[in-house]
Amino acid sequence: MDKLGLGVVSFLLIFNFRVVNGGMVSSCSQTPYPEICNSFISTNPLATLEETKLGFRDVALGVTMHQAERAYQLVSAMDLSSFDERAKLAWTDCLELFEDTVTQLNRSIGSKNPTSMKDAQTWLSAAITNQQTCQNGLTELNSSSHLAFFPFMFTNFSKLLSNSLAINKAAVGSSSATLFDKKGGDRRLLSNGYPTWVSVADRKLLQSSGRTAASKADVVVAKDGSGNYKTITEAVAASAKLRSGAKRFVIYVKAGIYKENVEIKRSMKDLMFIGDGIDATVVTDSKNVQDGSTTFRSATFAVSGDGFIAQDMTFENTAGPQKHQAVAFRSGSDKSVLYSCSFKGYQDTLYVYSQRQFYRNCDIYGTVDIIFGDAIAVLQNCNIYVRRPMSNQMNTITAQGRTDPNENTGISIHNSRVTAASDLKPVQGSFKTYLGRPWQKYSRTVFIKTSLDSLVDPAGWLQWSGNFALSTLYYGEYMNTGSGAGTSGRVKWQGFHVIRNAAEASKFTAGNFLAGDSWIPATGVPFTSGL
Repeated sequence: MDKLGLGVVSFLLIFNFRVVNGGMVSSCSQTPYPEICNSFISTNPLATLEETKLGFRDVALGVTMHQAERAYQLVSAMDLSSFDERAKLAWTDCLELFEDTVTQLNRSIGSKNPTSMKDAQTWLSAAITNQQTCQNGLTELNSSSHLAFFPFMFTNFSKLLSNSLAINKAAVGSSSATLFDKKGGDRRLLSNGYPTWVSVADRKLLQSSGRTAASKADVVVAKDGSGNYKTITEAVAASAKLRSGAKRFVIYVKAGIYKENVEIKRSMKDLMFIGDGIDATVVTDSKNVQDGSTTFRSATFAVSGDGFIAQDMTFENTAGPQKHQAVAFRSGSDKSVLYSCSFKGYQDTLYVYSQRQFYRNCDIYGTVDIIFGDAIAVLQNCNIYVRRPMSNQMNTITAQGRTDPNENTGISIHNSRVTAASDLKPVQGSFKTYLGRPWQKYSRTVFIKTSLDSLVDPAGWLQWSGNFALSTLYYGEYMNTGSGAGTSGRVKWQGFHVIRNAAEASKFTAGNFLAGDSWIPATGVPFTSGL
């Protein structure tokens, strides 16, 4: 009883879960951590009762959900008297991330049809990312000694999450490379390319662009006082009170330099930001790890609310290469779209943190791990400008953070361009530049039909640490062009692939990898579904 606690028993009784012991053992044997599965599920006091119509997936997610709530409560009640300021910052991140994990598990439990169960694979992957990020924050702020204060997080609870991901994946019968297909309920498109669930009002708004869309904004931000608010933060706070129903809330940000940290919380859904253009509307700050922030909290602009859209804006972190991790933009927004935006930083510029994200016609500037994170991210028709790093550094364009083989995450860079920024061009030969390195064990990144300039090292990819992840990662290149696209000198790792099959490459397109056909058209942003 001590492993489950009375809370889980109550949970199971409320939902009338009755489990056949033999069936549970058989199902548990198929999970990554069968001993944890058996301990938390099969040996509970209800295991000998008759099976009900609620299946193994429901029980597994329910138990994991209960442990997430329990862990959140314990973390929120922790005694911080022995924590220094840096440890307290990391604790703040962990508290937020545990709360989000509860949210992701809750929505996963509510998914019952095949389409929503596929969505749950994204949400469960995000929950796994949250746990890893909490640990990362404590480590990078030299507070790893405080890990012992965080119960259930990096042992049993993380294993429960991994098991839940595997169980859900088995339930929907997904493949390892792409979870989504173009079929399924609620995905039918109208003749104008919009899904049936997009309202007429939203279609009209999203078909507008630039100034036309800005003229329909709910509020206007203007640094000179000519709008409703002088800061973006004020407009975001007001949106919670001003918006009505589920209608998308549009914030027009006039040209100007806005020095502020902006955070769009999980509850702030369907926000749309429209600026006056790249380098005209600029959000900027300089938070960084060297000055005491976590990577997660260093973002100039951070968004968690689902359905986020931004166009014609620049997001910038000016900390510089000497400050190391300093994020310009972080997104954990599901089905988010960034169109005609610019992201400027050095190390860790664009944090594609979690869930489904689409970037189109964007510019990304940086040095080390320019695009990193554990989202399902597709960057299409984008320009990646590699800047000059510090004298002892090498440039890496990506650092994808997939920690579990059942996660549906990865970075796909399609029909884009990789080239040197103006400060690197004169000294390009003095610095090595690689397409990516494996931040986590199952790191997954592909470059498809992208122009790679001569700055890309012939080896293409860089080790993270010795042989770590070289056989478990998935790195692919398909029909790239340019003087840096030759694959004859590429690394010989087991996980690296020169993709020659169009069917294999198409798994990582916007239509398949993001299930983009079902939601990107509703944003009014142009996109290519296939190769």
